[in-house]
Amino acid sequence: MNSRSSAAGGRSRRVSPGDRLRRSRLLPRLGQLISLGLLPWSLLAAQPSLGAERIYLSYGLLGRSIPIKDLEIYARTGEITGDLSLYGQYAGPERLAQLREVLLTPIGFDAVAVSQFLYSPQGEILLDRLGQVIQSEARQSGFLGLRAALILAAAEPEGMTLLNVMQQFPTPGIRVDLGRSLEFADELSTIVQETRQAVAAIKTQARTEALLTPPLPSGELADVRSRGPVDYRRETLRLRDPSRDRIFPVDFYLPATSNAPVVIISHGLGSNRTTFAYLAAHLASYGFAVAVPEHPGSNDAQLQALIKGRASEVADPMEFVNRPLDIRYLIDTITTLNQAGSALEGRFNLDQIGIVGQSFGGYTALAAAGATLNFPRLQEDCLDVINTWNLSLLLQCRALETQTAASQVTLHDPRIKAAIAINPITSSVFGETGLNQLQVPVMVVTSSNDTIAPALAEQIRPFTWINGSADRYLLMMERASHFSTLDEPSEGEEPIPLPSALVGPDPAIAQNYMEAMSVAFFKTYLGQEPAYRSYLQANYPPLIDQPSVSLALVKDFNSEQLTEALQEKSPPPTATAAPVSRR
Repeated sequence: MNSRSSAAGGRSRRVSPGDRLRRSRLLPRLGQLISLGLLPWSLLAAQPSLGAERIYLSYGLLGRSIPIKDLEIYARTGEITGDLSLYGQYAGPERLAQLREVLLTPIGFDAVAVSQFLYSPQGEILLDRLGQVIQSEARQSGFLGLRAALILAAAEPEGMTLLNVMQQFPTPGIRVDLGRSLEFADELSTIVQETRQAVAAIKTQARTEALLTPPLPSGELADVRSRGPVDYRRETLRLRDPSRDRIFPVDFYLPATSNAPVVIISHGLGSNRTTFAYLAAHLASYGFAVAVPEHPGSNDAQLQALIKGRASEVADPMEFVNRPLDIRYLIDTITTLNQAGSALEGRFNLDQIGIVGQSFGGYTALAAAGATLNFPRLQEDCLDVINTWNLSLLLQCRALETQTAASQVTLHDPRIKAAIAINPITSSVFGETGLNQLQVPVMVVTSSNDTIAPALAEQIRPFTWINGSADRYLLMMERASHFSTLDEPSEGEEPIPLPSALVGPDPAIAQNYMEAMSVAFFKTYLGQEPAYRSYLQANYPPLIDQPSVSLALVKDFNSEQLTEALQEKSPPPTATAAPVSRR
């Protein structure tokens, strides 16, 4: 048997045939990733071992270790061997089944995407936090080892899994601080539990409002989920704002009517103007003139630039200023297009303009509609950003870099008369003071399973801060995710693959909900058609509710109700066995 010295302490390890096979695959892939600039050259010299052999679980002065080989055997065969058998005595079959599932479930991101994210400011903050729990054998932060292991694991043919992340960790051992990880688990458990309590309170409020609101009109309501009766055409214009030297395309969906109310749709971070083409077409079929701009600097082209190494982050911080200014310039352009002598003369009703936005686009919609940036709140919250589980805060804190620029412009456009914000980021960038400036009708859409802009922190609690508008709605999609309302990429685009768990169940249902509720909201507040107000009552969503993604709508939900809901104690959920994956 051949042997060689390991990196730590000069110890030797035996190289099995399986290790040789893994090495034969690893070293060429490692060299390729280094040559592409995804890993530092120093890692090649620091790679005398094939990766971690043992995982050390420490709790204070106590510690145990498990060979990673035992975990691999269990994950791939179901056989409990060696030191793992000791833990198997204490963990029930349900826990063991969950462990096996977690070890082998692939996460659908390639090495380039993982690398570029982990080298971004947001990625480094997450690595800092995880490095507190996952450390080298010498108890040093796992920051660098995690980054290398995640990139190498993502390059595996089977994709990134927890098992191959451990196998690629570039020290002989991985030390997991159980005490710190239990603190993390408690934090996450509290977030999950409080979200459940808030969701339950909203559902209760929706039932109460349904009982107190007038019954729906006799006779069958028109199905606003179906395409409307108006013909429309689509055309694209390329706009250039000379004051900012900013060029961006806009898709116009123009109904075959004159003096049509206007709806603007702002896409999310790393997305583009086709993401909500389905919603634009649906609104146009009901007689709205829809304009969908693409925001350079925070669109899919910027995300691809990050992935391919041409950019250092997913969005320039100035996008917090530029996006609302894109909306202002777009409305200026529509005003010009509506004038006498233009090919689109008289096509737009400039007294009735609304906006929809999702995620970063939700921020854009609210900022353009009157919510103000809250730099004192940002400065306070961002001091402790390394300890947050709210991924959207990592983006919001970048707005601090725009304080001077934001003070020199006005982001609010008073021509906007109504706004819908889908999964918006709001908690710190606006805070209570900023959201309380909203004066127009507003609908906030939240998804209970949103892991990017968490429902409780970014939509439910912030909704209670919107007190300036008498007409405010909270639309909740239970079991939907941050990505449920996004359409599939158009043909020819380069999509970023997302795990199905991130997309959520039946996105077509969530998209259909948005079609229906957007028509109802804008027909009420832009179209001045009071008959559509019936769709904005709490007793309407149960008529279109689907089991996989349920829907609830409330108008009156305040901070006192939320506080009371969060103080209620409820039993922890019953664990269920996860299906065993053999992928």
